[in-house]
Amino acid sequence: MQLESTVREAIILNPSDNVAVALRDLKSGSLITLNVGSLRLTVKLIDDIPFGHKFALKDIPKCSLVVKYGHVIGRAKRDIKAGEHVHVHNLESLTSVHSVCKGEGHE
Repeated sequence: MQLESTVREAIILNPSDNVAVALRDLKSGSLITLNVGSLRLTVKLIDDIPFGHKFALKDIPKCSLVVKYGHVIGRAKRDIKAGEHVHVHNLESLTSVHSVCKGEGHE
């Protein structure tokens, strides 16, 4: 019996996720293919993504919720493009006192 070995580069745990988590350091320009429920998705990375960090699976508009492992982890501080690193520079807590989304119906 022959087993096929596949090295996974990133993980998504819930079909509602709009970010994936890197399982190793990933380089800008890489094409990452992931299974999202019954769908297969390929994302071209815009940035280098360090191990354990997140990248967007699709465009996330400013003030939209960011979902990881099926849970809301924050809100986009600006438009985030598919394949872009998602971290403190473009993600804010829902309880942020100085939210960029105040006055946009997201208080």
